[in-house]
Amino acid sequence: MKVLLVGGTGLISTGIVEHLLGRGAQITLFNRQRRESRLPPELPVIVGDRNLPAEFEQRLERERFDVVIDMICFSPAQAEATVRAFGGRTQQLIFCSTVCTYGVQIPPQVLIDETFPQAPISQYGRDKVACEQIFLGAQRRGEFHTTIIRPSNTYGPGGTLIDQMEFDSTVWDRVEHGLPVLCANDGIGLWQSTHRSDLGKLFAHACGNPNTYGEAFNGTRDHVFTWRDYYREAAQALGTRAELVLVPAGWVVAQNPERFRFLDEITRYHGAYSSAKAKQAVPEFRCEVGFVDGARETILDMKKRGVWRRHRDDADYSALVQRALDLGFEKLTA
Repeated sequence: MKVLLVGGTGLISTGIVEHLLGRGAQITLFNRQRRESRLPPELPVIVGDRNLPAEFEQRLERERFDVVIDMICFSPAQAEATVRAFGGRTQQLIFCSTVCTYGVQIPPQVLIDETFPQAPISQYGRDKVACEQIFLGAQRRGEFHTTIIRPSNTYGPGGTLIDQMEFDSTVWDRVEHGLPVLCANDGIGLWQSTHRSDLGKLFAHACGNPNTYGEAFNGTRDHVFTWRDYYREAAQALGTRAELVLVPAGWVVAQNPERFRFLDEITRYHGAYSSAKAKQAVPEFRCEVGFVDGARETILDMKKRGVWRRHRDDADYSALVQRALDLGFEKLTA
């Protein structure tokens, strides 16, 4: 099976390649070769920029692949370029979408499945919905089979460990040093985090799988925990405990709307999804990495790569925590 990864250097791609190699696939990457890659150096790379549609299509016009996995499609224009590049020249197009397409409402059964109405509140989510529709339209025209996978938070070596407030945080250094950190809305919001290797199984084994053609799948670990659980388990990975200051999400956002946009658009709401449909269609998709072990692995990798952020370099966050304590917000040990 010949597989092309458009992108191929990111966190999820590393997990996909791991499992595609296990299947004996012939893998080619398409990217600008500007990011450090953790992938085997012998993998062939087609060098190009997918943000330049004419170049993107020209680089690929003579190529044929059984499966194309588009990991870096974020706009309708990029989706249309993908259809022009591969329509009629590949059997299957797998699109990496996002659970952000569902928006922020929750169903009576709490867990969101693939039948839940898509009503995103962010431009990122709206653009991903538009891309999904373009790829499904290409399937209806017979240009290729479309498979859509919607991950939630994915983590692992090569990436960072988010906290509830932001992606690249000094929070974990504070936790390691026994300093309090902020946690929004009493820390009882629901969340899921999936290790890159586990998610990679879904993409890799969806390749060439007729059960996935024309379908959309959530790609998440089954375990749903609260943010209190999340901080507690991340602290266990550091060999300590997390001291949380419970604050309203709106209060945090009001202090610095630009910095805390991630909290404002995503993590102040429940993020709990069912991946039962994916497990039925792709039996190989089973999540085996526990969060404590995965967080420990990720933290060690962050320190090794020199991307571990020190709390002493983030005076603004320290001042914000002190402000919350001075206002009398509740503090507890997770």
